[in-house]
Amino acid sequence: MMFPMSELSFVAQAAVVLAAIVAGVRTGGVGIGLWGAVGAAILTFGFGLPLGSPPVDALLIIVAVIVTTSTMQAAGGTDWMVYIAARIIARRPRMITVVAPVTSLALAALAGTSNIVFSLLPVIEETARRTGIRPVRALAMSVVATSIALAASPVSAAMAAMITVMEASPTNWSLVQILAITCPTALIGTIIAAVIVDLIHRLGEHKHTPAIEDDHDSTTPHTLLESLRIRITRRGRNTALIYLAGVAATVALALSPTLRPSGHDGEPISVASLIQLVMLATGAVIAVVGRPTMKEIPGTSVFQGGMVAAIAFMGLAWMIDTFLQAHAQTIGDVLADSVGRWPWVLTLAVFSVAFLTTSQSTATRMIMPFGFAAGIPAPLVVGLWTGSLGGIYLLPTNGLQITAVELDSTGSTKLGTKLVDNSFFVPSLILTVVTSLVGAGIAMSVIALS
Repeated sequence: MMFPMSELSFVAQAAVVLAAIVAGVRTGGVGIGLWGAVGAAILTFGFGLPLGSPPVDALLIIVAVIVTTSTMQAAGGTDWMVYIAARIIARRPRMITVVAPVTSLALAALAGTSNIVFSLLPVIEETARRTGIRPVRALAMSVVATSIALAASPVSAAMAAMITVMEASPTNWSLVQILAITCPTALIGTIIAAVIVDLIHRLGEHKHTPAIEDDHDSTTPHTLLESLRIRITRRGRNTALIYLAGVAATVALALSPTLRPSGHDGEPISVASLIQLVMLATGAVIAVVGRPTMKEIPGTSVFQGGMVAAIAFMGLAWMIDTFLQAHAQTIGDVLADSVGRWPWVLTLAVFSVAFLTTSQSTATRMIMPFGFAAGIPAPLVVGLWTGSLGGIYLLPTNGLQITAVELDSTGSTKLGTKLVDNSFFVPSLILTVVTSLVGAGIAMSVIALS
């Protein structure tokens, strides 16, 4: 039986959504998705709201990419990619506060997941320490940079959600058009933010702060790379190259609809279906060339972390879609009016949902449609979206943050005790503000030239 719509009922339903998010975050992992489903069930059975739609296309993209990436990891391809990234960092140890975040950005964008940076953190910490630089100056920004890297990746979960939003929008932007905005925005934003954060750390260091010994004699690419303790094989290299070729093929086919196979309606298949098809086929080729043990694939860190993220995304997105669809007109009018007057509200909204739900894909699916409803031009929507993803690391609740703290033998990287005093709080805010400004600037240039 439908409950009469009223302000009290709306507030009660919003409280259910918030309570489910809080319960999920406190539980962590798969619990985020499970509590999201509980929230959807309460909204449907308790308040009589029509059940929303699960994010099927985005979820299938995530699963396809996870399977392929974990197959590459089991075959040694991930180790090879990390090794190459580590060589770049080791060759410029004195510039690690900028080189490390940019390298982490590129690595996460290519792999479609920030989890790949786990293996790179020991090299960043050791390089900084041996060159007399406080590890926090490189570690914090390297972790935070991976948040916006997913906006520059054609195979990330956040991009999967964005693609489904863009395909449903009036502009119907392609993957390549999105990347043309997000890639330079993420790169420039990371470089500027890294310089600012490093300057803040320099100004904040006091005389009584213990000095970090500069062990210049042992700061060589060879000795630093030895600390990785990973086995590089030709087979691993080949599987990584195949994976990158699959990513390149995805972008190329997205750019040329005429090259895509047709569906039953005679039209080229959607970009969402294209990514699923190409990535799974790429995974099959990797399995043939790399010959990983199939039983090892579900045990890889990418598979386990990715599937947890997929379940969390499914439950949260389903609950939020149920709530938003029931109140689309009310919420849309309020948010569209605010975003129409102040486009920065869009960044703030995605940023807030990202750190509350710990899911950039959920934040994207929930908030981005309101940008188009407010009449904001597509380039500006995409530019602001890139910076807003930085909210995922505002609070110290992510495994990558915890790992960075544990690896820092000097103790300069901290989780804090008051939420806002962790080493990632200020870098997240700076990266979000800087990248949003850069994205807005690039977007306005595109609009002016079009």
